[in-house]
Amino acid sequence: MRTYIGTHHVLNAIEFAELALGLDELPAGIDRDLFRGPLTPETAEERAARLDVAREVIAELAAEGEAGDEVAGWDALYADALTRTVPFLRAARTAGRSAGTEAAA
Repeated sequence: MRTYIGTHHVLNAIEFAELALGLDELPAGIDRDLFRGPLTPETAEERAARLDVAREVIAELAAEGEAGDEVAGWDALYADALTRTVPFLRAARTAGRSAGTEAAA
């Protein structure tokens, strides 16, 4: 099966995410998992540390945006929005678990 977004033939999952979700807008070097969380489970300590770093990065980008760097300002807004999202695979895995729990009850 082939996947197309617009007229572009998608070759792999990374390219799909970049095209479908507009994730190619973040500058190189920004780790999307830092803001939205990894696909694999993380401990409470790992999550807290990741969110602390994410908040610091967003604050730095926002400060650069306020200093006149428009791209950094938009990146700060986008990164902040990513903190309120859940990766598709993790969301599906969690939904499956809760659906199974409800059926057993």
